[in-house]
Amino acid sequence: MWVFGYGSLIWEPGFAFASRQIARLEGYQRSFCMRSIHHRGTVARPGLVLALDEGQGGCEGVAFEIPLRIAEESLEYLRARELISAAYLEARTHISLQDGQRVEAVTYVIDRAHEQYCAGLSLEEQAQIIAGAVGGRGPNSEYLFNTAAHLAELGLRDKQLDWLAARVRALGGACFAPDDRVHQK
Repeated sequence: MWVFGYGSLIWEPGFAFASRQIARLEGYQRSFCMRSIHHRGTVARPGLVLALDEGQGGCEGVAFEIPLRIAEESLEYLRARELISAAYLEARTHISLQDGQRVEAVTYVIDRAHEQYCAGLSLEEQAQIIAGAVGGRGPNSEYLFNTAAHLAELGLRDKQLDWLAARVRALGGACFAPDDRVHQK
């Protein structure tokens, strides 16, 4: 079984895997289009997390190969983590692996009908929200900084995430020194 990660799964998968490699999913884009009321914000002060939103182009991320003997327990973990508020939909998609293979992968995409969907926010609005939000898994800025840093480490720079990280730091949203936490899992 393969799982496609495009945000925090890249740097904190939380499940065992046999291998991982860079992969691309066509027809979706990584976007801060989901309000986070659990992990990176609260109902009173929602944060923003990344989601895959349908659109032109594609999204580069990481594909994790999970051995079949632990596939069901891995899915249970992912469902508990990703489907906490039902804003994501579990999807089976086809991804292209860096080694040229094309495989089916489990991934989580935004439900555009869900109340937490919030596409269309300007980058400045996103930065303001991210700089001030904190949820059950920590500061929203930590999520942004770790994701941007790990994408860059993999050679998958995301210009919007890089801009947001710089802007959130300027707004004082750096709740920790990112270089100290970037490699912590």
